[in-house]
Amino acid sequence: MKRTTAWLGLLMLLALSSAEAANQEIRALFQPDPSQPNKNSFVNKTPNSGYCATYPAECAAGNRYSFRIPVRFDSTRAISGDQQVGFKAPANWRTLTVTNQQTRESETVEVRISGIGSQYVLSEPAGYLIGSPGYDFEGHTRLWTSGRWEYPGSPCNPGPSRGDYTPTTYRFFWNTPLGAWCQKRLDPRYRISAMSFNTVDFAYELRMPNPLAMSSGLYTGALTYTLGPGGDFEMGPGMEPNDGSLTLNFVLDVQHTLKVELPPGGSKIALEPKGGWQQWIGSGRRPTEIFRDQPFFLSSSSRFKVMLQCSSLGGSDCNIGNNQVGYSMFQVRLTMPPGIVGPGNHDGWSSTLIHNLWIGPFEPSRYIDRKQGMLRFLISPRYMDFLRPGMNGTLTGNATIIFDSEV
Repeated sequence: MKRTTAWLGLLMLLALSSAEAANQEIRALFQPDPSQPNKNSFVNKTPNSGYCATYPAECAAGNRYSFRIPVRFDSTRAISGDQQVGFKAPANWRTLTVTNQQTRESETVEVRISGIGSQYVLSEPAGYLIGSPGYDFEGHTRLWTSGRWEYPGSPCNPGPSRGDYTPTTYRFFWNTPLGAWCQKRLDPRYRISAMSFNTVDFAYELRMPNPLAMSSGLYTGALTYTLGPGGDFEMGPGMEPNDGSLTLNFVLDVQHTLKVELPPGGSKIALEPKGGWQQWIGSGRRPTEIFRDQPFFLSSSSRFKVMLQCSSLGGSDCNIGNNQVGYSMFQVRLTMPPGIVGPGNHDGWSSTLIHNLWIGPFEPSRYIDRKQGMLRFLISPRYMDFLRPGMNGTLTGNATIIFDSEV
């Protein structure tokens, strides 16, 4: 969001200024990892700043992240008597929509602010404010009725930071389990002529969509919070920010894998009866079926569809033969590896393919890394009239099976 203000004189433009609202990009990536095939989730690629950069183990344990924004809150009046200073953060889950810029598909992301911190800045050294110049650590403790700022008011609870201070500053971080006020009360004996928070740290948690159900590409969306009195983030009565909003810009990058591999020599299929041709020659009985099972290896993290293309008049029958021997028909049956759910919600789906017709969608229930499926090339008994005693020759045909992620 961009704010522009102009002052116009009688006949001339006197001044023009602009201010950019606070923005933070949150970028996440899904890229299947063959070493962790069961880990099918986004990875947050946003560099941590502020709290989680200082305490990475604490954040990793709670599956949360943080960023620091250069927004400053300043008191508009002196703090004295029994006044309270604190903040309220939007700790409840909020939703936003992210949209694929190419396909226009949309998904939902949820985010919550689970912690907030800053460094307060006093107008005078803490020891001076309590009447004991030079005793600044004691001053930071005695200024507030409940002690130093690593000890928050309910319902907040302390983060791991401990005692990062100077005579006039004190850094703190509070966890925010609820979207309610957490405040510190100034001891009635003291007065602070001015106070500010010079930056703000936010810890956040995410609930991300299922990447296996998403198409490849970039999904973008934004969520805007208001800052200041009456806004989503409040830093206490009389504390005004130098910026009134914070926008989180989400970029979800989905990079799927779809790979089909044949073993060496797997592109040339030789069909024969069960037990080989010698059994037919020896017994004189026509085979009940002629076929070849050809394994393939599938890696997939996304939805896809499949189509057969061959020389055909339509349906599931493909032409095979030559002018000297004669002609027949063959079919192709596809069996997916376990973990691939096909039409009818069947895991390990199996069926005969149809010429020039897309079948799908197929969707992995988890990341499938080089799992074996099967193609059966089959001449059924009703197409074996070409078989005659004493015949010799080769029937040939072609089939192409297309796996396409554009469902």
